Amino acid sequence: MPLIPLLLAALLAAHPPPAQTSASQDRPLDLPVSLDRIREGLEDNSLPRLRGLDETPNFSVAIQDSGHAFTLDELIKSLAPGFKAGPVPAGGVYAYELNRVTNNSVSHPLTQPYAAFNEPELLTVLAENLAGYYLAGKAANAITSAERARAEARASAEVQRAVAEYCAAQPDAGRGIAICLTPAR
Repeated sequence: MPLIPLLLAALLAAHPPPAQTSASQDRPLDLPVSLDRIREGLEDNSLPRLRGLDETPNFSVAIQDSGHAFTLDELIKSLAPGFKAGPVPAGGVYAYELNRVTNNSVSHPLTQPYAAFNEPELLTVLAENLAGYYLAGKAANAITSAERARAEARASAEVQRAVAEYCAAQPDAGRGIAICLTPAR
């Protein structure tokens, strides 16, 4: 068994030392301050209190709106004027710069970005990206719109069913209750 867990177990199992009983408990404490003087000072109301406790604060907060909604580009420009939005190279800007400085494009052509692709492969990548951007985006929007319309129809049917159940449970089939008088859509 390792030594540290054994020592820890022995310390935890040991009984605490008995309390010290001596003559020091019988005599009063010998403090460098007088507790009586502190009590008197706290009870004395003639001493000046902290200034400003009775004053009411006089500040205000105003929110001003410029009157138009910000676009994302305006918001980013207002947060950081030197912020340049755009694609970030793989590995980050600093790795790209290090690669550019250490690997000359003339003497090391295969270490340049997109060097793994020949021209027809680059055109294929470009065509796939453009098709994905324009066609897949439109398809995703159409699917999202159809899903939203179905969800709205289900929610409307559920509300109508809940209203019908409520009206049926009311005395006289809910006659005189405004929600029960409106026809179901």
